[in-house]
Amino acid sequence: MRICVIGAGYVGLVSAACFAEMGNRVSCVERDAGRVARLAGG
Repeated sequence: MRICVIGAGYVGLVSAACFAEMGNRVSCVERDAGRVARLAGG
């Protein structure tokens, strides 16, 4: 299943990780470019 999570904050990011762990393909949408850059950097 493909799932899109809007917002990569505390709730969205944890939810996305749980959905991905269950075998789903997950995409997160975030409007804060700084947060996206920090996530991409590890």
